[in-house]
Amino acid sequence: MKLLVIGANGQLGWALGEKREKSGFNLERVDLPDFNITDKVNVSRQVEKSDPDLVINASAYTAVDKAESESELAFAVNAKGPAYLAEACASRGIPMIHVSTDYVFDGEKKTPYLESDPVSPLGVYGKSKAAGDDAIRNLLSSHVIIRTAWLYGTHGQNFVKTMLRLGKERKTLRVVADQHGCPTYAADLADAILKISRHILNGSHDQWGTYHYCGQGSTTWHGFAEEIFNIAGTLIPLKVRKTEPVSTDDYPTPTRRPANSVLDCRRIKEKFGIRTRPWKESLAEMLKILLSGEGRLDV
Repeated sequence: MKLLVIGANGQLGWALGEKREKSGFNLERVDLPDFNITDKVNVSRQVEKSDPDLVINASAYTAVDKAESESELAFAVNAKGPAYLAEACASRGIPMIHVSTDYVFDGEKKTPYLESDPVSPLGVYGKSKAAGDDAIRNLLSSHVIIRTAWLYGTHGQNFVKTMLRLGKERKTLRVVADQHGCPTYAADLADAILKISRHILNGSHDQWGTYHYCGQGSTTWHGFAEEIFNIAGTLIPLKVRKTEPVSTDDYPTPTRRPANSVLDCRRIKEKFGIRTRPWKESLAEMLKILLSGEGRLDV
């Protein structure tokens, strides 16, 4: 069975590629410049050329703050691109798995978000992702949308690598402590996507729709940073000695983040038997790989 993975050079696309041999699938991974998701003709031509059994869209414009000044590009990648993919898949009878975000929510809810909760994104990034999700729902019935959160991995840039870099340079760091979410290891999300792919391609899947997947348990960016340093400090020398908790108001950014973007992941377990892993356990695994020299990039 052949899977076409869009966004091969991103964190998730890379993680999927690393599981190619063990997955049992023929994974074709594509990205710019060959596959331009913002070009409708290119998308249609490339999907037809690949002729996959399933498409996985792991591509996205993820620069949350920069999106405020590059809204046209953000919507081209996150809204129009998924619509073009959905149209190409619909015309050929190909199902699609699409990755979305916790930032479609405004963070006002006090408990974890369910798939059925109304979306109300705060910034351009979240709005563009929500628009892409809606386009897929309207154009392709055989779809699975997976909302995830606070993604990190051994490949590419992310919060974990930023903290490691700063932890080598500074004795004290100030980190936001009033935004709550669920750190998610890209390798874990890749495993979940491949398991859903098997359900779909084995013909045993009839549960199309939206699902949540993220690391088990919630924390703040400050709590996330502290755990990074706790684990990494046993593996490499760090200069950092103190992480100071600060409020969102103390660390203004071009776009507001949701104060609470914790996701309820019970539905994906009920429908697919997918259990989420404790985020601290996944983080420890990622740091061991990265800092032992097995990771693809130096921090």
